[in-house]
Amino acid sequence: MWVFDDDKVGLVREPFVAGADKIIDRLVANIPNAEAGFNLLFSARPFPGYQAKFDWQREEYGGNWYYNAELNIEGWLCPALFKYFHEAPKELYAQCKAIAA
Repeated sequence: MWVFDDDKVGLVREPFVAGADKIIDRLVANIPNAEAGFNLLFSARPFPGYQAKFDWQREEYGGNWYYNAELNIEGWLCPALFKYFHEAPKELYAQCKAIAA
């Protein structure tokens, strides 16, 4: 199971579930030892080096479903999304990369 910490917003071992875990599996496939940790960057706007674009699909159970057409995969982001955005963005851009040594 993939989890993340972000002390700045009070999240510790917050899990990625409901397809978001499968998305991460795909995005970190080429990162050596990703299971020991990696950096995930995300934004509501495109940025240099982003790997994947996700389009908002619908709200459910306080979270939001996003879909990536290139990977043909959908994942649910829990209400922790609102620690970063006031409302669910219509698009999310993401990049997973190795932690700098």
